[in-house]
Amino acid sequence: MSALRPTQRSRAQESRAAIQRLYIAMRHLFIRGSYKPLGVSGEAMIEALTQLRPEIYGSINDPERVELDGLLYIFQRLPRGIEECRYIKLISREGFEDSDFEPIIPSKRRRNSYRIDQEQMYIEMTRGRSDIYDILTHLTFLYIEAEKIRRNSEDHKARKRREWVMLEDIVNREARGEEYNQEIAYTYLSTLLGRTYEETVQACRRFERATDVNSIFHITYWLGRLASEEAHEGNDREISFSSALREKIGHHYYGELWARNIKQYLKDNGLLGRPLHIISANLHSVMNTLYAGAALEQENELEDLARELSIEANEGLRDKVKRYAIQNGMAQLDDTSGTNISVQIFDTAAIPARHFPRELHWDTAVVSEHKPVIIVMDYAFGEQAYETMDELLKPYEAEGEKYPLNVASVNIMGKAGILQGGKGDIMVPNAHVFEGTADNYPFENDLTVEDFEGHGLRVVDGPMISVLGTSLQNKDILHYFLKSSWHAAGLEMEGAHYQKAIQAASKIRKSIQEGVVLRYAYYASDNPLISGQTLASGSLGADGVRPTYLITVKFLNRIVGR
Repeated sequence: MSALRPTQRSRAQESRAAIQRLYIAMRHLFIRGSYKPLGVSGEAMIEALTQLRPEIYGSINDPERVELDGLLYIFQRLPRGIEECRYIKLISREGFEDSDFEPIIPSKRRRNSYRIDQEQMYIEMTRGRSDIYDILTHLTFLYIEAEKIRRNSEDHKARKRREWVMLEDIVNREARGEEYNQEIAYTYLSTLLGRTYEETVQACRRFERATDVNSIFHITYWLGRLASEEAHEGNDREISFSSALREKIGHHYYGELWARNIKQYLKDNGLLGRPLHIISANLHSVMNTLYAGAALEQENELEDLARELSIEANEGLRDKVKRYAIQNGMAQLDDTSGTNISVQIFDTAAIPARHFPRELHWDTAVVSEHKPVIIVMDYAFGEQAYETMDELLKPYEAEGEKYPLNVASVNIMGKAGILQGGKGDIMVPNAHVFEGTADNYPFENDLTVEDFEGHGLRVVDGPMISVLGTSLQNKDILHYFLKSSWHAAGLEMEGAHYQKAIQAASKIRKSIQEGVVLRYAYYASDNPLISGQTLASGSLGADGVRPTYLITVKFLNRIVGR
């Protein structure tokens, strides 16, 4: 393998240093309690982010061109209307769920948010530090783009251009539900965004198709308006953190409540002493694999059935499968603790062995003898993976008694950025490496590349890099991960956190058996090294069905088969 050129190494090192500066700044501001995004502290974050130039934020460093794909990506993860708010406060769960405030929940990142008044938004942070850093990074990018809009809306004497005046009229018409000439509107907007007419039209259509996102006209106007009011009238924007959030962070407050609810259910239903198989995945693939054929009385191939169920219009079919599952051995524990991680519990001894897909090797003798219990937990986010898994693997304590969990296997199916393939391909890791540290977690994976071959997907193995944030990676860092001696297969945010908790429970605390079986497999949600295949380019859609169900079946066959 040829050595990396010195310029490549130095640029990767600069990028990694920028990530560290960004995180140090965010930790400092969190401890301090508040900051102004365009103040001295905020400018330090802006400088680090612009030096980093993350792939997901595209043209962030262009002084005029507003990054439209990146804006759509973050607005699908931020509460609707946040562009109108001068004050943003990050809080813990502090009782607003019982108030008359209507929660605002983004379509792509389930956080409860509350619009307190015209100028202030409260956002609940219950998933740990990774969630806080993620949203602060998105907000920093938002303010950078807002400044571009402000500059594009003004002439050299800081007077508003005609295009801005016309945009204001369009936004008012839009609010009143009145018609306006879209062709003319696109023309005005293209000037303010610093983009071509064609690029503007395409962006408008993408925003129109997105759910829970205001129009790009509305967003552009409010971003530019607040930026102008701060620049010329001294009405500074501010981000703050509640004292309760600062006190609770890092103490597993929500993870402990979440795990106790699960173990309480197991104890109450006589499942606590049975072999437990934990699966971190979505909340549909295991349920559909075990029940969809019987619930819908169909003998279709699993992939065809899964594709049918994934169609948005088929909500009635999905509800039918869920109702059947709940009547035949499945329980769903919707989260009330604040983790936003719901759980499904499957008592395999209560599942009728009929209409299983041919891919599922259900062994009645194995199920009858061992009666395995499957716990499927929805995806954690970053550092939250450690908090939840660490708490889940602890013994259940009640009335002075300790009840150890009989954990037989831990199975992690994740979405990750692949470095040697494309969307939908599969990665089988043999180690997790923390980005920016010397921490690494080699492990024996019960799955191999051979388990997934012959299905029309590329399968790669190697270490997975657990990054501080997927939105903080650029091509220089990614090429380093790929071409250096790490030979990384991909990057994600949870693997090392899960493995850290598992190793602590099995090797140090001895709360679970040391030989617990581990299965890790990831499917590629994006390839951040290829333009047009980053996370900002959109979701996998139907392309994610095959790898999702292929991994699910491999997990289940090792649990209920021989």
